[in-house]
Amino acid sequence: MNRWPIRIRLTAAFTLAMALVLSVVAIVTVLSTRASLDESIASGLEYRLRGLEAVAAVDAPVLPQAGKDTASQILSSGSQVLASTPETRGQPLLGAGEVLVGEHAPTVVERQGIGSLPGPVRVAAIAAPDGRFLVAAVSLADRDAAVGDLSGELAVSFPLVLVVAAAGAYLLAAGVLRPVERMRARAAAITADDPDQLLPVPPARDEISRLGATFNELINRLHASLDRQRRFVADASHDLRTPLSLLTTELELALRRPRSAEELVAALRSALEETERLSRLADSLLLLSSADQAPRAASATELGQVLEAVAARYLALAGKEGLRVQCPAGLMAQINRDDLERAVGNLVDNALVHGKPPITIVGRTAPESQGRAMVAVEVRDSGAGIDPGFLPHIFDRFTRADSARSVGGAGLGLAITSALAHRNRGQAVAANHPGGGAVLTLLLRATPAPVSPSGRP
Repeated sequence: MNRWPIRIRLTAAFTLAMALVLSVVAIVTVLSTRASLDESIASGLEYRLRGLEAVAAVDAPVLPQAGKDTASQILSSGSQVLASTPETRGQPLLGAGEVLVGEHAPTVVERQGIGSLPGPVRVAAIAAPDGRFLVAAVSLADRDAAVGDLSGELAVSFPLVLVVAAAGAYLLAAGVLRPVERMRARAAAITADDPDQLLPVPPARDEISRLGATFNELINRLHASLDRQRRFVADASHDLRTPLSLLTTELELALRRPRSAEELVAALRSALEETERLSRLADSLLLLSSADQAPRAASATELGQVLEAVAARYLALAGKEGLRVQCPAGLMAQINRDDLERAVGNLVDNALVHGKPPITIVGRTAPESQGRAMVAVEVRDSGAGIDPGFLPHIFDRFTRADSARSVGGAGLGLAITSALAHRNRGQAVAANHPGGGAVLTLLLRATPAPVSPSGRP
């Protein structure tokens, strides 16, 4: 059944459930009708026995003419017929053993047929005060015929009802799944070059509508991701083309005519610089590619040690008084140590290139985010700050402010920092400090400080 279409499975399940319900209804209806008729028959027999009590009080009783399919008798204690209606043809309605039982309690028995009464026949008897027995009988043929007619009608009508219900279930399932089929057909026609194509969402606010809206959001995210990848490839191609063109030009000039040793060395040095630039750009692209993959297994890292190590590398460029680190001891973050060093190093390098000393690296606790403790690493410079119009794009790939285009670089440093932060379930934010300069911040998940054997952090 798992290979059947959904509408067929829904129809089959509904038809099976409907057949079960109709069967139960038919059985209950037949049984309740039979019980109701039996109750009516029992009441009729009781009424006839009460009538016989008045007739049996006279010395020579004459039983009145019985109704259709009914009979009455008055029997002696020896099961002899003292009075009877013609339907019994003088045949006792109770045997001697049944009369003995009837002396102690009312008796109700059934016969296959008695006299002219068609079977089956129900017989009821009670003992009179003078020791005689009053007996009334009624044929159950009408009851059985009524129950049989009802069973036959149900046997014919309920299958028709079941067929109509199954057809209605199929049409209903087809109607419910029609929006899904329209969405499938539209999804099959969507291409990467047509970002405006979305799935048709039905107006009803139901599960199918929410499914379509969810898939449309997914399509928009996929198109946005595809656009980012295309821009990434285009920007990477542009940045790769410049050093490759310079490298080609240097080599062509070196080979155009005989050169002196000094000219060849200069050409080779220039080519080496462009090759190193290409190598750095390739490394950055590989790092960005790996950072876009699944989150990295982070570990508890003490911020103070990493920040001091990064500051030591840039101390010669910033000067002893131009780079300061402020971080409390024992402050821990959930991030890979290499990723943290690379991210903070990029922030410091950006502050040195686009800002000016003094540069302050601060590690501190940050407000909780979604119920999680957070820590922050801030790198602040004393430059002119960041153009407010460029702030929302500062972490985009291959983007540089107009004032920074005269400076070398591919515009990947801060993009790498943001990617490393996201890979470790953090984020990077940028702002201008009210007192001047730019403040670039890494927000990371905090980790409790390790406990020493003495029980102290």
